[in-house]
Amino acid sequence: MKIEILEFIDGAKKAKGVAVIIDVFRAFSVECFAFDAGAARIIAVAGVEDAFSLKNTFNNPVLIGERDEKKIDGFDFGNSPTEIIKTDLHGKTVIHTTTSGTQGLISALSADVVLTGSLVNAGALVHYIKTLNPEHVSLVAMGYRGTQSAAEDLLCARIISERLNGQWDASEERISALQNTSGERFFNPENIDFSPPTDFFLCTMIDKFNFVLKAITRPDGNVDLMKIDM
Repeated sequence: MKIEILEFIDGAKKAKGVAVIIDVFRAFSVECFAFDAGAARIIAVAGVEDAFSLKNTFNNPVLIGERDEKKIDGFDFGNSPTEIIKTDLHGKTVIHTTTSGTQGLISALSADVVLTGSLVNAGALVHYIKTLNPEHVSLVAMGYRGTQSAAEDLLCARIISERLNGQWDASEERISALQNTSGERFFNPENIDFSPPTDFFLCTMIDKFNFVLKAITRPDGNVDLMKIDM
């Protein structure tokens, strides 16, 4: 099994084999929490207008997403797991758009299998990939706003890679250190309304969920997320 670590939209476009599109802070952590909160389906879209257009085709869907980390005007929730854990999403269709993560899903057109990647279901991802036994795995760290390397996404990629190779990763120690690097923004009082400290801790609860989210491209170019229990 060959494993490569890529970054950003270009990395998603180059991904092949089994592609894991990683966005720890916060897109793909949010999607896991949304399914845990009872969501019936999640559709990832690239643009805000795509989300509003798709909204009209479903009965009372929930719009979740961000631009510049903040909730989009007219959306129900921002991209915050703290909001999601307080919400009952049972039976709801969730439409989700973010600056980085959902763009990566939609760009990974050359891969055979596309999965979302986060720390909260890292163990399930490793288990699922091993069952597929692919020749090639592309771990795509989407980064901050899709343009800057993000320590949390690269760390998640390394943890998955190490576990696939049978190595012990000492993950908790390295995750805790994120508070002093890419996770610092969650502890800035100016951000508390849209990126509270609880988001950091929720997004770094490694192996909390024992399921993976597989991306299925829709005819309209958006992406359905299919929950696969492990």
